[in-house]
Amino acid sequence: MSTMPQPLRVALALSAAGVPALPLRAGKVPFGNCRACKNGACGGRPNMKAAGPCQCPAPCHAWAAATTDPHVLTSPLWAPVWREAVAVAYHPGGAGLTVVDLDNAAAVAWARQTLPATRTVPTTRGEHWLYQGAMPSSNAVRPGVDIKSLMQYARWLGPGTGRMAVLPAAVRALTVKEDTNLAPGGLASSLPARATWSRQVATGCRHTERYVRTGLERGLALVRARTESGAGSQAFGVARFLAAQHTGCPGPCGLAVIGEEIVAAAVSVGVPETYARRAVANGLEAAVERAA
Repeated sequence: MSTMPQPLRVALALSAAGVPALPLRAGKVPFGNCRACKNGACGGRPNMKAAGPCQCPAPCHAWAAATTDPHVLTSPLWAPVWREAVAVAYHPGGAGLTVVDLDNAAAVAWARQTLPATRTVPTTRGEHWLYQGAMPSSNAVRPGVDIKSLMQYARWLGPGTGRMAVLPAAVRALTVKEDTNLAPGGLASSLPARATWSRQVATGCRHTERYVRTGLERGLALVRARTESGAGSQAFGVARFLAAQHTGCPGPCGLAVIGEEIVAAAVSVGVPETYARRAVANGLEAAVERAA
């Protein structure tokens, strides 16, 4: 035990906690595939995006090699790799976690203003924010921010501090954004003729109709102004803001009808309807979470 490499000790501790671990080589990247798996010759692992038959016992295929099995971690095939390893990574999605990777001070400041507080881990240039719950991974969801969860690895930098929060809708919404809106003329949408907000659909709202319509029209104008990019993210923000105005109402407040109007505004400037609906639904949900 005294000669066990330190990275292997860390990996075994992670595996005992149910966190799939893997070694990182110089450069803090995964080890390359073995000869049989090189250039995809093996067909890939069954749990990768392009599912294949490979079940190589060596640490091939990056994040897909991460494991909680101590017998695999200490196997003869992995022993030479641990002797060269300089760090340890883990598969957040495999542990039911999501890491919001904040790569600089500006990104950290944005997160502190926008996202629910959770467990944080200092990094060389910023912080990792850890949430309970897995989701699709996505890089560059905004300047200096990556989402690492399913089908990605994150470098292990320690357990961090603070209480871990449940993955919020605000984080999920970060991956529902388009770099450039589609051309509205070429957009295929199944949106039917929609109802508009009125007292008939909001019998339990404590606000006047003028108050609600004024706020909604301002929000719709913000979404429609995003003619080149960002309309999906704007729709999320408008839905979250408007829904938050009704958290003190006995209800119903007709939020579904408000949501349909926001979706229609986003679609009108080229946001795919599925993206628009997801962004608005996440925005409405985020307002409820913040009020809880």
